[in-house]
This record gives sequence, C-alpha cells and structure tokens, in this order.
Amino acid sequence: MINKRRSDRYNNPKIMLPTINSKTFRLKLPAKVRVYEYFAIANGYQKTFTDKDAVKGYKNHRILSYKDVSFMNLFINAVLQPEMNYKVDEGILILLTEDAPIEGATIILQMIKV
Repeated sequence: MINKRRSDRYNNPKIMLPTINSKTFRLKLPAKVRVYEYFAIANGYQKTFTDKDAVKGYKNHRILSYKDVSFMNLFINAVLQPEMNYKVDEGILILLTEDAPIEGATIILQMIKV
C-alpha cells in the first residue's frame, strides 16, 4: 500500500497557479495624440526651410509653431537631431549647425500635439 501512494504522487503532479484579476481599471481616459509631419529634401547649401520647400503631395505638411505642439523631433537622413541643432517657428525651420545637410538628404520634422 505504501508503494501505491508513492506512485500516485509521481503520476499525478499538481501545479498550483495563482489566479489574477483580469479587470483593467483606468483613472482617466488616454489623451488623443495628433502627429503632423513636414517633409523636405536638402539641396546641399540650404539651412532654412519653409512651408514652400515641402515635398509636394503630402497632406498637412506645414511647419507648426512650437507653441501649438507638445514636442517636436527633427530627422535629417533618418538621424534624430538634438534640439540645440535647430529652431522652429510657424512656417520656418532653421538649422543652427555650421554646415548644411548634403544634397538629397531627407528633412523630416515630426510635430506631436497631445
């Protein structure tokens, strides 16, 4: 009889998993986020870009004022630029670097409004 009990223990292992409450509680609804983008192509000497320099065919490709958005990201050739390298005002993007982006480099200004 002892042998039978030992074999039962090894043949029927029991795994105990804790039960987790599956309800999700939110204290407030998530904020709506809007993303605006400005696209331009560098010509090799230009360090100031305006709404007129935007690549044609993209919807909402104006440069918004820094006062109207929560934060901005500037990418030149897909490389995120530090905030100290540029200045933005409504309709204008000014690069504060010593040299201009190389010809054909993509300029993407991402503007996020929360």
